[in-house]
Amino acid sequence: MTFKTPELLAPAGNFEKLKFAIYYGADAVYIGGSQFSLRANAGNFTPDEVREGVGFAHQRGKRVYLAVNIFARNDDLPALEEYLPIAARIGVDAFLISDPGVFSLAKKIAPQVPIHISTQANNVNWQTASFWKQAGAKRIVLGRELSLLEAAEIGQKSGVETELFVHGAICISYSGRCLLSNFLTVRDANQGDCSHPCRWKYRLQEEKRPGESFDVEEDNKGSYIMNSRDLSLMPLLPQLLAANLDAWKIEGRNKSAYYVANITRIYRRALDEWRELGPDFQVKAEWLKELETVSHRDYTTGFAASHPDSDSYRYDDGGYIRNYDFAAIIEGFKDGLLHAQQRNNFGVGDEIDLLIQNGENLTFQIESLYDEQGVAISVAPHAKQRVLIKAPQQINNQLAKLSYPLIVRRKVRV
Repeated sequence: MTFKTPELLAPAGNFEKLKFAIYYGADAVYIGGSQFSLRANAGNFTPDEVREGVGFAHQRGKRVYLAVNIFARNDDLPALEEYLPIAARIGVDAFLISDPGVFSLAKKIAPQVPIHISTQANNVNWQTASFWKQAGAKRIVLGRELSLLEAAEIGQKSGVETELFVHGAICISYSGRCLLSNFLTVRDANQGDCSHPCRWKYRLQEEKRPGESFDVEEDNKGSYIMNSRDLSLMPLLPQLLAANLDAWKIEGRNKSAYYVANITRIYRRALDEWRELGPDFQVKAEWLKELETVSHRDYTTGFAASHPDSDSYRYDDGGYIRNYDFAAIIEGFKDGLLHAQQRNNFGVGDEIDLLIQNGENLTFQIESLYDEQGVAISVAPHAKQRVLIKAPQQINNQLAKLSYPLIVRRKVRV
């Protein structure tokens, strides 16, 4: 059987993240506007920024999909009637939509833009996929509740393009359709403003004994009974390829540029190696290790190979594992000096990694650091401060051959 080469689709919470997703290997990115997207707390894009992002991507042969995936209220509809034609004129490559009403509106007033049906629409069988295809959708984003065998069957029987999340956070609720946030905090997850109460710690109370509660204990920190691990299908790449999906999607519009760049480049590297090696392809331990370097919860393969069990949840902590900080962006290299823009505090003595798009990381300890005027400094503490990092002589030749910009990380200080 001949497998498709899937499109690698990366998240872009703002224009900087869009650029780094593309620099590090994405075929396409998905973004949200300042309205109507299910990531209200991402940086998001104004219409002018959408235009800039689309221009940047199209110049490089990449695509931009615009999330318009809220479940719209009546008050949203007049603004959507203005918004969708503007996005269409800008030239976005598809709308990502959940709501049938928004779908109908987009087909009516912006018919030239393809529509991808969001995972929020609960796409978990081939009849649903066929329905959306007949209605005019180009692609279906499948529910995370599916096995890879089910995902493959949907594509085969419906004939519509299929897309699946392969990496990132998982919502405890069915296809993300959660009411818990709205109930507890009056922040509507289906309007893009989830407060993530599934990551909170809870206590048990019997209804006839108000004021009396009991700890639900995993350990002395309590128990996080709805706290799912993060999804990573990298261990199942051969099976994922066999599912013959049209697109692999990385979650994370709220994540850092470092996260987006690193996760994208590892999946890109795996896809490129598969295309080169064919049947001899194997998942490399170094790829799995590299996925551990970004801020994440412990990983699970979710429903992909079997139904999740208790190991798919992290009960003792609601937070992230974070071993590295996003330290800086390298904007260029000249006369033995790396021109950097700070993202997190770093300084002399720190060991840093330069993330290379198509090769091995360059790692060295900073021995000399200068401000823009060339004055020696010991630390770069200011947000987006521009500094000069002296590069070790032994890697100067490698740096001169690289394309820029590059992401820099450093180990979290203990």
